[in-house]
Amino acid sequence: MKFFRKALVCGLGASGLAAARLLRREGTAVTALDSNDSSALRDKFQALEKEGARVLLGAAEIPVGDFEVAVLSPSIPLDSPWVKELRRRKIPLLAELELGWSRHRGKTIAVTGSNGKSTCVKWLAESLQAAGLRATPAGNYGVPVTRVVVEQPQLDWLVLEVSTFQLETCQQFRPDIGILLNIHPNHLDRHGNMATYTALKAHLFARTQPENFCLVHAPLGGSIRALAGGVGKWASFGLAADADWRFDAGRVWHGGRAVADLRGTCFDNEVLGQAGAAVMAALQAANVDVAHAVQMARVFQPLPHRMQLIAALKGVRWVNDSKATNLAALAAALRMTPGRVRLIAGGLIKEKDFGAVKDLLAQKVETVYLIGRAASTLAQAWSEVVSCRLSGTLAVAVAQAAAEARAGETVLLAPACASFDQFRNFEERGDLFADMVAALGQKMESAKGKGQE
Repeated sequence: MKFFRKALVCGLGASGLAAARLLRREGTAVTALDSNDSSALRDKFQALEKEGARVLLGAAEIPVGDFEVAVLSPSIPLDSPWVKELRRRKIPLLAELELGWSRHRGKTIAVTGSNGKSTCVKWLAESLQAAGLRATPAGNYGVPVTRVVVEQPQLDWLVLEVSTFQLETCQQFRPDIGILLNIHPNHLDRHGNMATYTALKAHLFARTQPENFCLVHAPLGGSIRALAGGVGKWASFGLAADADWRFDAGRVWHGGRAVADLRGTCFDNEVLGQAGAAVMAALQAANVDVAHAVQMARVFQPLPHRMQLIAALKGVRWVNDSKATNLAALAAALRMTPGRVRLIAGGLIKEKDFGAVKDLLAQKVETVYLIGRAASTLAQAWSEVVSCRLSGTLAVAVAQAAAEARAGETVLLAPACASFDQFRNFEERGDLFADMVAALGQKMESAKGKGQE
């Protein structure tokens, strides 16, 4: 990818800020804009201005200028007025991820899917590091690619979490190894329908060459390959007997033999075990011994807000899966949770087919404590198979669950909804849950000390 004389950076979140700084380092004349304006933002971007960028906060329109490219924040939809104007002026759009990748001298593994991306990316990066390679996770994982390539220019491997929001504006991105974990309804408010969403996931493989590897969840293989049209080396993974890499009974199988034993690790279940099969396939493609992945699986620390055990209080497990923002993620969380569950769910609805999890709710859940804007809708959909409480807020839900949970049960925060009706993001929701559980534990300890147990 060429270097630019003049560039526009639209959206000044973490990725936009990193992209602007990379471009300035390369001598590009940068105009960076954001629709928001506040004293906090102005303070934040003073440093960018000192680096020579022109910063426009509170921008309503695209400024006049002969820009060669516009680096677009993934949060900006393609039907926004800004993008319409950029297209009218024939200014090419560029994803921050693709800009950073184009400056990377090493190799790349890219992971996409509806659920489980971050866990897979973390495990892969740690496995490559255990093999003595310079590797780091980035992208939708929370670290802009344009920052990583500046700070770590000698990396052997970039391990990227890639979202459909990023893939929308990728034109040349071609990872050495691409992984598609799964596809479930998600982000349909932005993409419109499952066909568009699926096509964007397939876009990860659209430019593959014969030396590239395309690793796809077995049930999706044929359709994704047809959509992508890439010519890489395709392989499947999953639970199916005919998958090239198969998870079964705690082991990953390939070529008729067990190549990795995940028994006793957090990946020893059908949900995460399939990710294990993908990880082993990717490491073989990278010419790395899969024993390094097994080693890291045995000491793996789950990411915050992803099936994170917060505490065990009086025999009740409290688990934070705030990242479970769709029904498929809720279903996965329930399958991974032993015993009976008291479920905290709700928020902003992202899907319509709430009945998809009814059988699992009936099998696993004692009571659902519903919060946020979705509470009434979910109660109507689920109350015929499980007891539902209209808790309203997370604080009320935690208090009710604490009063009713019995030893051996799990109180699981797996909202199946977005968080933005009551929280800034899923992290804030999960952090608040963890704080409430910690306070509950302190209260129990205090009562125990006073002989009130």
